[in-house]
Amino acid sequence: MTRKYNFSAGPAALPDEVLKQAQEEMSDWQGKGLSIMEMSHRSDEFVSVAEQAEQDLRDLMQIPANYNVLFLQGGATSQFAMLPMNLLRGHTSADYINTGIWSKKAIAEASRYCDVNIAATTESDKFCSAPTQEDLVLNPNSAYVHYTSNETIGGVQFDYVPQTGDVPLVVDMSSDILSQPIDVNQFGLIYAGAQKNIGPAGLTVVIVREDLLGNPLASTPSMYDYKVHAEAGSMHNTPPTFAWYLAGLVFKWLKAKGGVETLAAINLRKAAKLYAAIDQSDFYGNPVAIRNRSIMNVPFTLADARLESAFLSQAEAAGLVNLQGHRSVGGMRASLYNAVPEAAVDALIEFMVQFEKENA
Repeated sequence: MTRKYNFSAGPAALPDEVLKQAQEEMSDWQGKGLSIMEMSHRSDEFVSVAEQAEQDLRDLMQIPANYNVLFLQGGATSQFAMLPMNLLRGHTSADYINTGIWSKKAIAEASRYCDVNIAATTESDKFCSAPTQEDLVLNPNSAYVHYTSNETIGGVQFDYVPQTGDVPLVVDMSSDILSQPIDVNQFGLIYAGAQKNIGPAGLTVVIVREDLLGNPLASTPSMYDYKVHAEAGSMHNTPPTFAWYLAGLVFKWLKAKGGVETLAAINLRKAAKLYAAIDQSDFYGNPVAIRNRSIMNVPFTLADARLESAFLSQAEAAGLVNLQGHRSVGGMRASLYNAVPEAAVDALIEFMVQFEKENA
């Protein structure tokens, strides 16, 4: 079977090497005579897998010792509620920066638990940019400041880390975690759904500073208490063991490739190629402000929207799949996560050029 180039926004492409190793170990993990999916999560074998995955992630992101790394369930969407439940800690408000659909979902959920101050919004320009630091109107009495570093649907990415003074900064990094180096010390909490740059759906990674653990809202269920998970090593209940195992394989793959710095250079090159192809054409367009163009999710439109169905069907025939834009915005979208090879971008550009010649 010939694998196609997968530009899905999530669940997204996984490295071929990881899939092959998982296939080889599927029914007999390292000579144990059973699958990793069949092992007790408290067995020495699986605990070693889990601990190694955490250590590899710590190495890749240079996570300081005073941060806990949690491997949870419920997707990033569950974090929209867990954040105020855990981080309000006697405060009645939180600041949110609104840059698109995922920001709005986080705001709506947080509004169930506290007063939400919209520190800045780019809704007036149809979420085609991110606000600057000077645009932020922050409340010094807020419990935390939340933003989405990369809006997967709109293809809008922050080109800086907001400065929030003594107020903890919280970031939804679901679609750009591990895509470029960051300083974890700048954040109180980082969270990310796994199904883009970490592994398969079913796992959520939370990186939380120790001083933010404890004292949740009185109504917080134990499964929504970060401290409970931290003290239990992310095993308060049975975790998604296979997703955790696969994430560990991805972390090893990233380290073998040279780490985040190496992947960042490749990611920047992939995105630059695709944006150049769009900008050099009157047939394709991208509405996002140049400084905020995402290197992970590249939405683009055709000058004649009536050609979209033909574009998608012919692209799939050429081995380029999952290019349809999100149902809420339409158009096209190419997601260029770490596991998407540069050859895939080259093939997409070649197809786009040929499609324009035939249909312009």
